[in-house]
Amino acid sequence: LESKFLTLSQMKHQGKSQAENLTELIEFVLLDFAEVPHLQWLLFGIFLVIYIVIVMSNGIIFLITKLDPALQTPMYFFLGNFSFLEICYVSVTLPRMLMNLWTQRRTISLVACATQMCLMAYDRYVAICNPLHYPLVMNHKFCIQLVAGSWVSGIPVQIGQTFQIFSLPFCGSNLIDHFFCDIPPILKLACGDTFVNEMMVYIVAVLIVTAPFLLILISYGKIISTILKLPSATSQAKAFSTCSSHLMVVVLFFGSAIITYLRPKTSHSAGTDKVLSLFYTIVTPMFNPLIYSLRNKEVIKALRRLLRK
Repeated sequence: LESKFLTLSQMKHQGKSQAENLTELIEFVLLDFAEVPHLQWLLFGIFLVIYIVIVMSNGIIFLITKLDPALQTPMYFFLGNFSFLEICYVSVTLPRMLMNLWTQRRTISLVACATQMCLMAYDRYVAICNPLHYPLVMNHKFCIQLVAGSWVSGIPVQIGQTFQIFSLPFCGSNLIDHFFCDIPPILKLACGDTFVNEMMVYIVAVLIVTAPFLLILISYGKIISTILKLPSATSQAKAFSTCSSHLMVVVLFFGSAIITYLRPKTSHSAGTDKVLSLFYTIVTPMFNPLIYSLRNKEVIKALRRLLRK
């Protein structure tokens, strides 16, 4: 009887400890790049410069597409919206990363972590599902409807997925070996069965990332076949130059995102995930203004007009 009583007491104590672990876990720790402490200030400087460049270049494009009368066409309307989205996109992760590198205080509350995950996933959704349409039949009203539709339609999916993940119990370690609250490293910390959550990640990644990526590749295939029919070699070279730079940034963005979210769970490693995430969260937003807008003669002329004023 005494041994049975002790066993019951131990089980009760263990259950109490587990319950305490579940209720006490109210914050995570973003490890960022803690494994290279001697590079913290160098990384802070690099990411600060990158953030300033992204915000300023995209901000300029957004400004001139709204103010310059010559750029009031559907293409530049979508480019302006895309630039605004890029500012929102990097502002979800980079300021937090910079603060962590500056203060060396890497804690983030569960609410803040869930908010960051939701906003990050939502920004990716809007960027992917809002391509640069440019049929001549588009009027301003239809352009606004397309943009509004892309911003609004992603909300239920991303809020639902975030709520589903943060409804899981978290126990044990609260260390996130990443620089923002992304889905794979958060699921690693969850207790219990995460099979349904992982399947939802795969389904959303296929529908929102892989399917649009394949459609974009098909459209580029058609563009390339049209370029090959151009009579002038000079025209072909110029068109290929523009097309190849666009295709490069598309492959970089989609490729890194697809590898991150669609590769098997067993092959995930923190180092690889961080490197891949840098491509689609920081590198492509930095190059997008240069590739899509700042090489464009009309944009350069509009920028000069703005500077003269």
